[in-house]
Amino acid sequence: MFALRLSAHELSSLSANEIEEKVFEGVKRMILRSTGLSERRSWANSLPVLANDLIRAGLGQVEVLIEYSIPGNSERADAVLAGVHPGSGEDSFLVVELKQWREVRLLPDRPRKVDVTGVPGRKRDHPGPQVEKYCKNMRKKLACLHEDPEKLRGILYLHNAPREQIEDLYKEADQRYGMVFSSSERDQLTGYLRSRFASVSGAASADRLLGSMIRPTRSTTQLSARQLARRGQFDLLQEQEEAYLLALRTVEEARADDHKRIVVVTGGPGSGKSAVALELLGAFMRRGYNVRHATGSSAFTETLRTVVAGGPEQKSLRGVFDYFSGYTRARRNDIDVLICDEAHRLRKTSHSWRTRKDLRSERPQIEELVNAARVPVFLLDDHQVIRPTEVGSLTEIRRYADERGIEVRHVQLNGLFRCGGSMVYDEWVRRTLGISQDESFRWEDDGAFILRLAESPAEMEEVLRELTEKSRSARLTAGYCWPWSEPDEDGTLPDDVRIGDWSMPWNNKRDTVLGGAPPRTLWATDPRGLDQVGCIYTAQGFEYDWAGVILGPDLKFRDGVLTTDNRENKDRNLPQRLPAEEAGTYIRNIYKVLLTRAMEGAVVYAVDPELQEHLRHLVPSLSDSPIKVPDRARS
Repeated sequence: MFALRLSAHELSSLSANEIEEKVFEGVKRMILRSTGLSERRSWANSLPVLANDLIRAGLGQVEVLIEYSIPGNSERADAVLAGVHPGSGEDSFLVVELKQWREVRLLPDRPRKVDVTGVPGRKRDHPGPQVEKYCKNMRKKLACLHEDPEKLRGILYLHNAPREQIEDLYKEADQRYGMVFSSSERDQLTGYLRSRFASVSGAASADRLLGSMIRPTRSTTQLSARQLARRGQFDLLQEQEEAYLLALRTVEEARADDHKRIVVVTGGPGSGKSAVALELLGAFMRRGYNVRHATGSSAFTETLRTVVAGGPEQKSLRGVFDYFSGYTRARRNDIDVLICDEAHRLRKTSHSWRTRKDLRSERPQIEELVNAARVPVFLLDDHQVIRPTEVGSLTEIRRYADERGIEVRHVQLNGLFRCGGSMVYDEWVRRTLGISQDESFRWEDDGAFILRLAESPAEMEEVLRELTEKSRSARLTAGYCWPWSEPDEDGTLPDDVRIGDWSMPWNNKRDTVLGGAPPRTLWATDPRGLDQVGCIYTAQGFEYDWAGVILGPDLKFRDGVLTTDNRENKDRNLPQRLPAEEAGTYIRNIYKVLLTRAMEGAVVYAVDPELQEHLRHLVPSLSDSPIKVPDRARS
């Protein structure tokens, strides 16, 4: 995705105001919201300078992709130049980070921050690592660059600043992905551009970059123990890196002054909370801290135990992965760090109907977790609370901490890893489900994510199976609107989910393989999971390439409004005595979770005929717009 694509000649022919307006409209299409005045001014002030420098170098035919969205996440590069290398004749690409700064100094105590004279707030992220990360992510994600990383380079261009005012940026500058050019080095920039591009059209090169196959993103549940021992298993976005560094710094301070602190990281589905959690887990283990990773999901925790600590030599790691309910009897500050992933699933208390009476604790679960660790780190999404017994929220954690005089440090993640990094799809889901009050809109593929409407569950299943033949992971999920029977005597799972003449069993309830179905905890990661319908409890916290989502009869469309009907829900965690508005919030949140599990695309179908008809106006159908993806195995 990009906001605007022009050749350097075309860009230079536009006035600053025209550039600002065109880029503004393009960005608004990408993110469905307006941008700040300072960002708009930067387009008007910086892009004409870049265009003129390309013209000056005789490179008017080089293509300029403005506000280029980094594949697989929601970060944007100021510009990516596309053309032909003058020596090899191969494609050549250059990421350009444009800055209007006039004077910059490194912050000695914050190596990834700089002090920018004349900028409100002054402290900014160091642009060098930023460009390097853009390039690294593009090389990882785009097949055309992964095969030949020499095609890509990155530079910083501070066109308003003389070199002596930004000398600090040259220290340790990466010569491949962070070379710095100032206003007093325009001749050097001209020479560098000529070394990367020939004076021929870059249109075909830009087409190949934009049409390149996107390589799969590492799932948080694909991390081995050996990989956990190394930093950098996930390509953290800027805000995720800030959360990671904040947690590290907080733990060091808490150990130094023996004062308990709380870190809270909030973000929507796919914002990278679990990636931050596992990067932190590895970092604290490498530094010798007593650290645990806990969740409220048996599926998520058991998957991590199986994948990360599954081998005989890693069995000692199994104890690192725990449950929120495992700290009822912990002593104060028993451990240094407790990483509470999926913390929106915190319960009022740790006991349930399964807990032995002599082991029950009436203390709030949040109190048990905060008591157990010198620094608890909570990662949560307020909009993934899916049942009345769950109380995990930033508000609740702050309330508890304020009563006890404990400092809370908070970071909000606004980026997006999942759903191809498409902020437009995330907004489509929110509006369609009525979580946002803004008007719903018709989906158009945005180059990052694909959405289609199936005319039946059978059609959905057929498409998902075809995608697995192209080496995509795919799962089919539904709202909990059908009974969930016990297995037959021979171990066969009954076909409980029945829609017309189509049927399929729910996922296996057991913790062992049953009738060829994987254990419930491995449904989302075992390929055999496609033979059963998953529910919210087996899907939440996981991701796969493609999601098939059946919107059950608890979602209806009446008189132009999406409504919920808890009478159609079979989940005992959503009792029918709940007030309609409260139940409606949980139902909408459940479908938001199910619709945002996918990395590449989703297929939806609604049981309610009126809702299905409404979706025909909002989503392209499979029959009109078949899904076309390359065969990953042969690419």
